[in-house]
Amino acid sequence: METAALIVVLVIALALFFDFTNGFHDTANAMATPIATGALKPKVAVLLAAVLNLVGAFLSTEVAKTISGGMIREDQLSQSIFPAIIFAGLIGAITWNMLTWLLGLPSSSSHALFGGLIGATVVGASISAIDTGVVLSKVVLPALIAPLTAGIIAFVATKIAYVVTRRYDNKPDGRDGFRWGQIFTSSLVALAHGTNDAQKTMGVITLALITVGWQTQSDPQLWVIFACAFTIALGTYMGGWRIIRTLGKGLTDVKPAQGFSAEASTASTILASSALGFALSTTQVASGSVIGSGLGRRGAVVRWGTVGRITVGWVLTLPAAGIVGALAAFLIVGFENLFGQGVGELIGVIIGAVIAVAIVLAIFLRSRRNEVTAANAMSEVADSGAAVDLTEEPPPTRRQQRVAQAAAASDEEGVR
Repeated sequence: METAALIVVLVIALALFFDFTNGFHDTANAMATPIATGALKPKVAVLLAAVLNLVGAFLSTEVAKTISGGMIREDQLSQSIFPAIIFAGLIGAITWNMLTWLLGLPSSSSHALFGGLIGATVVGASISAIDTGVVLSKVVLPALIAPLTAGIIAFVATKIAYVVTRRYDNKPDGRDGFRWGQIFTSSLVALAHGTNDAQKTMGVITLALITVGWQTQSDPQLWVIFACAFTIALGTYMGGWRIIRTLGKGLTDVKPAQGFSAEASTASTILASSALGFALSTTQVASGSVIGSGLGRRGAVVRWGTVGRITVGWVLTLPAAGIVGALAAFLIVGFENLFGQGVGELIGVIIGAVIAVAIVLAIFLRSRRNEVTAANAMSEVADSGAAVDLTEEPPPTRRQQRVAQAAAASDEEGVR
């Protein structure tokens, strides 16, 4: 029991570190567009996001219950190895999070976590220990529907925004009033992110506590909620400037009306899904909203090749994290076979932790070579390229065409 308790403590520590990486990995979901449009200064934006992530973490626990009491069948895993399996899954999720952060790719922290846990569980037990019904209905299906839904909502909202402000057509980059609206909508996204993503770590910790008999219900304890809320808030405050640069400038040249529409779409989609217990990817929803808002503005041309590359990254997240989680679980199972239960698992967990620390440290040191900070995050278009290409001067609206035709007719009358 002492060995199991030590492993659970290590699981909790690693889960909170994942929560931290989730925070700085997903800051861009809420704050990339208001920073890009100038609605908020970079440091003010991340501070606001951190505070609202903290508040959002206390609003619901439905997503946490999906993870702690639905995705994995605890009764099909031995009590001794289950905490070690969770540990292996977290290694897979953290490794993928750090790698995509280094590359500036807006991948899904949520799917990295699910992939890591699924891969580790399959190796540590069997595929029958995964409740495929829950995975399909509350993970896979939302992953397919949510970005598309958010994109459509953002597209329609952007169209409406430009229609109701058409008297400003002579100022295509204007609609400055939407900058004030962006402060509200981006705050909603940050609140929604805390409501959905912080709960995933709560669910993992609760799952570990259940496996060793320290808890029987799937509801997270109050100290778990507090720990996860503060950790994700701290990670959010650290920024994640590489991904902010990609999402804020790499997908589309975001104007205030587009940013407002994208954030409103993102927030509504995430909050609705959180209430239903859907553990969706806030990154995918935010990206879908940004692309949808870009298409809603006149003169937009989609670069489907770049959209395809981003989509491939989404698709690869779950299996890639699953492979790393499976490798970590294979290491733990191997040492269990060599040294027996308890001691073997502890040795495997410690070695896995050392390897994970080495990988994280190597990625961090590599990132220092071309550091992205609040000062330069928006200074250039991200290397990922533009998913939506906007012409410098969008084509004239129907009203502008009528005005131009009337002016031309008047000039002809004057000549006569």
